[in-house]
Amino acid sequence: MTAFDDAAGRVAEGADPRAEAAALVAAMTLEEKLGCLDGDIPFWPGLADLSSGGYHSHTWPAAHVERLGIPGIDFADGPRGCVIGPATCFPVSMARGASFDPELEQRIGQAIGTELRASGATFTGAVCMNLLRHPAWGRAQETYGEDPYQVGEMAAAFTRGLQDHVMACMKHFAVNSMENARFKVDVSADERALHEVYLAHFKRVADQGVASVMSSYNSLNGHWCGQNHALLTETLRGDWGWDGFVITDFIAGLRDPVASVQAGCNLEMPLRQQRAAALGDAVASGELDVADVEARVVETTATLLRFAWVYDSAPDRSVIGSAEHRALAREAASESMVLLSNDGILPLDADSLSTVAVVGPLAAVPNLGDAGSSNVPETPDPVTLLAGLAAALDGVAVVHSDRDASITADADVAVVVVGYTNQDEGEFMGGDPEDSPFMKLVPPMDHPELGFTDPDEAESYMNRMAGGGEGSMGDAGVEDSVWAMGGDRDSLRLSPADEELIGAVRAVNENVVVAVMAGSAVVLPWLTDVSAALMVWYPGVEGGAAFADVLLGRAEPGGRLPFAVPHDEADLVDFDKDATEFTYGLLHGQWHLDANGVASHLPFGHGLSYTEFALVEARVDGDHAVASVANTGSRAGSTVVQVYGSVPGSAYERAPKRLLGFAKVLLEAGSTAEVAVPISWPVLDVRVNGAWVTEDRPVQLSVGFDAASARPI
Repeated sequence: MTAFDDAAGRVAEGADPRAEAAALVAAMTLEEKLGCLDGDIPFWPGLADLSSGGYHSHTWPAAHVERLGIPGIDFADGPRGCVIGPATCFPVSMARGASFDPELEQRIGQAIGTELRASGATFTGAVCMNLLRHPAWGRAQETYGEDPYQVGEMAAAFTRGLQDHVMACMKHFAVNSMENARFKVDVSADERALHEVYLAHFKRVADQGVASVMSSYNSLNGHWCGQNHALLTETLRGDWGWDGFVITDFIAGLRDPVASVQAGCNLEMPLRQQRAAALGDAVASGELDVADVEARVVETTATLLRFAWVYDSAPDRSVIGSAEHRALAREAASESMVLLSNDGILPLDADSLSTVAVVGPLAAVPNLGDAGSSNVPETPDPVTLLAGLAAALDGVAVVHSDRDASITADADVAVVVVGYTNQDEGEFMGGDPEDSPFMKLVPPMDHPELGFTDPDEAESYMNRMAGGGEGSMGDAGVEDSVWAMGGDRDSLRLSPADEELIGAVRAVNENVVVAVMAGSAVVLPWLTDVSAALMVWYPGVEGGAAFADVLLGRAEPGGRLPFAVPHDEADLVDFDKDATEFTYGLLHGQWHLDANGVASHLPFGHGLSYTEFALVEARVDGDHAVASVANTGSRAGSTVVQVYGSVPGSAYERAPKRLLGFAKVLLEAGSTAEVAVPISWPVLDVRVNGAWVTEDRPVQLSVGFDAASARPI
């Protein structure tokens, strides 16, 4: 038994984790305490490993103290699957947000958590949950939507599932929703915008008991988030009473190592870097008080004690990529696909088909999403949309061309697959080196503790990175990239080639079904010209099988849009991917459209079913809206009941209405059910002078199946 084991046993029996952690920290040497403030691997050897495949081949350790048995953390990422080895790749988070199904998301969290733990991880940065302020944001696919209540509920469910197996980290804290400018932009947000909109969902997950928080690269109100005292101490620990540990985003997550410790940041990740180079001297000179060091180490150690059961055992590696998890990924994909429009052509009747023509290059390649930190690069046997259809349509001729519309002329139906790849949107891996803080933040390559011990190793690393060889962050294709350029989108339209392809196919075939692959909203000027359209997202390892399930009616298109789609992107709030300063206000997305009297093309919550639903009546019963919902169609199906609230005559600027609750319901044909939707009344509170205010005015509730059609009750 180690000292940590003894303390963990006492905590399990009811002892105070803080007191037990303080005793462990008191037994540490100063060197051990300082070693708990960053990653365990020296910077330059670690960076060489990180950038040449290590990120996706092993965990990243930090805060281990072998002498006392303190197990520290072993990090692996995982927003859509464990990033190490041949793990199950689920649909991206935005797709799963479209399911509006927290129970399903919790099961996905459990599956990913199991695979993470079986891969050696004890800690994951999987809970990516920044708000979708604008659909052009490159990493939109890694979050759940534009509404803070919906994002918070989905992220909380994911956290519950993950933390059945590993410690979870929510990220990126905070206001991180511009990708290309993430290392340089200072985002300004006043008290109301910050707390009511951009922090509300983080508080929901903090209250859920998430173990950790990852700070963001950007600056907030003039202070870098990795060393932002107002954010990390005053709000997170003080106002919210949260008691986990804070880590930086990787490599460039802080700019002042001493200030970051004082501000409340526990760990610089993932390597021994700025802190390792500076903090020893800072303590010796008195610039940094040992008490601040000890406070950060106590916070980390207390969290490890509370989660000590994580270290007890790990599942067998046979769970990784298991048939059960692939089946869950298939279910998630169909539950996420949004039927945007349908003139009755869907679902297809397989028995009446002789030829199905599929056009578009994305139909025939795995297109699983971002190729940055969320990538699951060794996903085994991903099912493409084309392969899924071909397998499901036994005896039907399924023909394909990348761009030749003529093959659709005599087909019973034409399926056009269009959209984006990891080259078009995702984590930004490019840019001008002169515009990056990177080289200002790293120790010299010949640093005696943090550098290369062999000069030839340094030269080899530099040659590899400069030459674009294996492991470099150079150009790569959608099929084989581990790191891709990604970044923010320049437009919300499909490429001209894709829009032309849709038109060319429609010119020779009346029965056109369009499948859109993307991480967030796409402007759809062609929508009324085609028979049906589906948002299939980046649908995961079983995406093609799920696509066939939905087209053939073997599964419902269960998704609803977790954002509004405008007629024109000019209808949305401004977005500048190269900004150095930017202000976030109270309104964006559906709220912005509503406030300006501009109709969305497709509203928040929109999604069709293969049956019809009617809202018979609705009433308020305490803290629930009770809706009587009827399936008036001829087959079973699902819908999402949505509850919105407004405060007519409010003294404060507000969104015209805000989502207060939602519930997914599955009904048999001809059946009616009462659906009780919990109402989150505090969503309507306003933040004034450091306090929450519930305005003394009547609240108008509305209930419906999307933001535009919800009716007052």
